[in-house]
Amino acid sequence: MHPPRAIGLDVGTSGVRGVLLDPDGGRRATASRALAPAGIRHDGPLHEQEPEHWWDALQGVLAELTDGLEGEPAAIAVDGTSGTLLCTDEQGHPLHPALMYDDRRAAPAVPRLARLAPPEAAVHSASSSAAKLLWLRGEHGLDGVRRVLHPADWLAGRLRGRYDRMDENNALKLGYDVVRRRWPEWLLRELGTHAGLLPEVVPAGTPLGPVDPDLAANLGLSPASQVVAGTTDSIAGFLAAGVADTATGVTSLGSTLALKQLSPRPLFAPQLGVYSHRLGDRWLAGGASHSGGAVLQQFFDNADLERLGAALDPEHDSGLDYLPLPGPGERFPVNDPDLPPRMEPRPTDDARFLQGLFEGIARIERDGYARLRELGAPELQRVVTLGGGARSPAWSRIRARILGVEVSTAAVDEAAVGTARLARGTALAALQEPNPA
Repeated sequence: MHPPRAIGLDVGTSGVRGVLLDPDGGRRATASRALAPAGIRHDGPLHEQEPEHWWDALQGVLAELTDGLEGEPAAIAVDGTSGTLLCTDEQGHPLHPALMYDDRRAAPAVPRLARLAPPEAAVHSASSSAAKLLWLRGEHGLDGVRRVLHPADWLAGRLRGRYDRMDENNALKLGYDVVRRRWPEWLLRELGTHAGLLPEVVPAGTPLGPVDPDLAANLGLSPASQVVAGTTDSIAGFLAAGVADTATGVTSLGSTLALKQLSPRPLFAPQLGVYSHRLGDRWLAGGASHSGGAVLQQFFDNADLERLGAALDPEHDSGLDYLPLPGPGERFPVNDPDLPPRMEPRPTDDARFLQGLFEGIARIERDGYARLRELGAPELQRVVTLGGGARSPAWSRIRARILGVEVSTAAVDEAAVGTARLARGTALAALQEPNPA
């Protein structure tokens, strides 16, 4: 039986992107909508967005994609930012703006979580949705709240007209125990009479039910279309890359440096920001450094990076011993909140300076994979790269030299594609195949 047509919807910080895949997995259509600026407030530690603006953008994307469906049913899944939280009433109406993943106002709740939660729980920072929930309880109370949700959960609920389920990838930062697959006792005790606001948690890729009939008619969807439990945006990017073996690392080179690797067992090192998500019967471990493209942007614009990249000597070391961090502090592969950046002395040759920065980030990447190996990940044999940094051939050659393994660029790295593959059932099916490593 062929997988269905599938729609993947990626809800990012600035907009919604979508892709429609045919039953054979080919891309039929893509669409995107920017979020209305009026729905975004970012000031110091505060970062809020109006959930209704996500919904408006998502409807626009769906309307464009359904032009290619020709009345055929589709499976639909949504990914969203991990750690972003909103509270709703019984009908799913948001009771406040969503607290975005990088909203830092929940920092006062972190010491309490340190007393409540075990060290391996993914809640010990202000970016966790658990910290945001406790902060909201203290600031505004939870009277009238009937559900706490993440963007992917809320939007999938909006498509179904039911808000009773959450995927376990997004649930991790709300305190969900992914090893035992249950809400932990410490969280249930802490919430007390409000424990019922936690939805049922299901694995990513689980069919949730049909699209609401009235909504299907309004959006031009077949009433037989099904909503499937989604995932986080970073895991969707991993699924888009199509990596299915434990010997391949996936590096995201965006504004920060993030590493992911499939593992036969879960890896947890919360002091380093290393956690593991379930993907089918496998585990996806990962960690993120503060280093990355944001450091490069402190010195060079995109035109400079392209021009200077052609002047580098990737096969020979620059001799510069840099630690490129955007400011003091690092968490992975070392945990030192006071670790200072090291980007001096700066040579007069800008190309050599850029090469030194590239090499410094590559050494952090190398040490990050070594740290995952120390924690129990399989030995690394190759790396696939996502993000803007993958477009630099010189940087890829430098990374291959320093990592000592083959480095390639992902053929596909759009999160919406990974989410569409999750919806059609092929992303997780690939992970159940015998491990080629």
